[in-house]
Amino acid sequence: MHTINKVDENVEKIESLFPNCVTEAVVEGKLTKVVDFDMLKQELSSFVVEGNEERYQFTWPDKKKSVLLANAPIAKTLRPCKDESVDFDNTENLYIEGDNLEVLKLLQETYLGKVRMIYIDPPYNTGNDFVYEDDFAQSTNEYLVNSGQFDEEGKRLVQNTESNGRFHTDWLNMMYPRLKLAKDLLSEDGIIFISIDENEFENLKKIACEIFGSSNFAGEIVWKNSSKNDQSYISIQHEYILCFVNPLS
Repeated sequence: MHTINKVDENVEKIESLFPNCVTEAVVEGKLTKVVDFDMLKQELSSFVVEGNEERYQFTWPDKKKSVLLANAPIAKTLRPCKDESVDFDNTENLYIEGDNLEVLKLLQETYLGKVRMIYIDPPYNTGNDFVYEDDFAQSTNEYLVNSGQFDEEGKRLVQNTESNGRFHTDWLNMMYPRLKLAKDLLSEDGIIFISIDENEFENLKKIACEIFGSSNFAGEIVWKNSSKNDQSYISIQHEYILCFVNPLS
């Protein structure tokens, strides 16, 4: 008869707080659940922590900076607009305009662990309208001007396609900190629904499983949204809604 394995118990405690800091690794020839101390250090640090240990993970350029971005404080506040409101003193509804990353941080103080349901409809990253940099979005033309991607005749040099590295990387760096902050708002019986199409479905599910924990993946809703037949191979006529429950539930 063995006593309780305190290491396993502590790993479970860490996983409940930081699901993204628990992964798989081979220890003494056996695949086991372990703490990703590099990622845990990043969660507890205000600067980028370097680390290159071999482990099962989903990563991309500047991922640690996106963790840093989620944890970094801001010096801003919400300002009420009474003149633009309806029945301001009695309404129970709240509509907020602003950068959603900053708003999510501002909501932490009042709504931490109190939100029962979150629904988000993020950009699908189709490559047509926006490219992303950390905590903001800018139009493709603005990005090209800022990064000098025009020739002397003003012609575009780089296409915004899947083969372009920033196509997925910048989208992931935009989504990751926002999902981390959204997780902290969920109540113990909370659930989050995230809309997406086929362009980023795999990447979204991977980062959401990392943030909320794969065991907290409630399922996916597939819904028909089109009757078009405009694909080269298979006509995709549906989108997805990913569902995750609170890791603490």
